[in-house]
Amino acid sequence: MSAGLADLSLAELRRALRARETTALAVTEAVLARVQERDRRVHAFATVTAEAALTAARAADAALARGNAGPLAGLPVAVKDLMAVEGVVRTNGSMAFEGDAPASTDATVVSRLRAAGAVVVGTTHLHELAFGPTGVNPGLGTPTNPWAADRVPGGSSSGSGAAVASRLVPAALGTDTGGSIRIPASFCGISGLKPTYGRVSRAGVTPLSWTLDHVGPLARTAEDAALLLGVLAGHDPADPTSARVAVPDYVGLLERGLPGVRIGVPRGDCLAVADPEVVHAFDRALADLRDAGATVTDVALPTLTPLTAAALGAIILTEASAALEPLIGARRERLGLETNVYFEFAKVVTARHYVAAQRLRTRLYEEMRAVLERVDLLATPGTVLPAPRIGELQVLLDGVEVGTTDAITRLTGPFNLTGLPALALPCGFTRGRLPISLQLVGRPFAEADVLAVGHAYQRATDWHRRLPPD
Repeated sequence: MSAGLADLSLAELRRALRARETTALAVTEAVLARVQERDRRVHAFATVTAEAALTAARAADAALARGNAGPLAGLPVAVKDLMAVEGVVRTNGSMAFEGDAPASTDATVVSRLRAAGAVVVGTTHLHELAFGPTGVNPGLGTPTNPWAADRVPGGSSSGSGAAVASRLVPAALGTDTGGSIRIPASFCGISGLKPTYGRVSRAGVTPLSWTLDHVGPLARTAEDAALLLGVLAGHDPADPTSARVAVPDYVGLLERGLPGVRIGVPRGDCLAVADPEVVHAFDRALADLRDAGATVTDVALPTLTPLTAAALGAIILTEASAALEPLIGARRERLGLETNVYFEFAKVVTARHYVAAQRLRTRLYEEMRAVLERVDLLATPGTVLPAPRIGELQVLLDGVEVGTTDAITRLTGPFNLTGLPALALPCGFTRGRLPISLQLVGRPFAEADVLAVGHAYQRATDWHRRLPPD
């Protein structure tokens, strides 16, 4: 089994470890060997913490032998390099932070991984300061999209997405402010979950936008995401936005199936400008959901228009400027051109713009809340286009020229504005073998529903098992 350990999912590894078919040390050594072999090409990792990982693996083996192992015992996980990892310099994807002192403590999510027995193998690259959806980073390097090296990996959690898709590590943590978990999941052909706002602590995570930031997992399957969320979720006194809501057994609730599940599809402006291959794959995914027992109906979300993207941008620019400029200080000249341009844009967002954006946000939330009283989940494509080419500033969608950033975030940003849980998972490929994804969105704190439907879809299809070319 050892030869294929690095190719197994978290859930598969967990079953093998519990059955004593392998050891945590063997799993960790296989993952570290895979990283050493492939990451020169993938460029997913900012830091590899090999010695600490091997020590954690030995501790996990001891706990497994004693019979008191945590739920993630011996399972390798990477974390995005804007989360504090004790003993590691947090670069936040920017040369401006290289040479900083290593973190003295872990972020809460990293502490929870360790407490559950997970083996943290390192930190992953990202779009500078998490300030962009492509994952392109001229300063510290751009992770490679394993399906096509000339295409963006998706951001901002680009390294986490590329690492999981390239089979360097079975799972990784990311953050999501306008789609930064779901976009790399979509472009790299894996599963990515943005939980409900407040479900997972952000303490020890460099902020981008206080009212939009979420932390969540990128993994190979919905089952793996459920396994991780069960450890990550829960109130944290160190994060004032952390919700006091009970955490269910996400894995135990996966096998509910699709019969009786009502899924709403907001077509209208949602799919008015989209790549035809994406629309075709999405319609086929809806047919698969129907065949498995779900009821699928169209619903109306009139506020879900291009104005939503403008509202998202106004909020991110305002809050990012307030959060990051004091942190950056005199290092501004070491930031990349794109990031500096965003800070200049922030200067022209007025208080009136910010308030108008928040009012639209409230209207969108109320609209979605009303629709989710009639259906159990919403479904959209993960993105309206497959991964664009690196450096492409405009894309052509069904004959319409659209800005790349706006196109990428069109279907992810609205669910940051509303804070609803959203899962992206693969549902097909273009003729050019680029991944296409399905997005499932639930009611507040109904991650269990979203994950169960995603799991049922993955039981009925095999898109998540397709591998990128070597």
